[in-house]
Amino acid sequence: MFESAGEMEPLINLIFLGTTGFIALHGIRFRDEKGNSDFVRLLFGCIAALFFFKVLFQDMLELVQF
Repeated sequence: MFESAGEMEPLINLIFLGTTGFIALHGIRFRDEKGNSDFVRLLFGCIAALFFFKVLFQDMLELVQF
């Protein structure tokens, strides 16, 4: 995803994976005081999860090509 970074690409990919993974977990698992989930947090959590799995499977593990 960050091919222009040169030899720093794996480090940048790991930082990106950590950040998007945290956002995805927080957004998907968040509940308010009443135990209800928030639509906006679920939406952005799912979007972050899609980017997480795209970078993981395409750039880090090189299992798929898009």
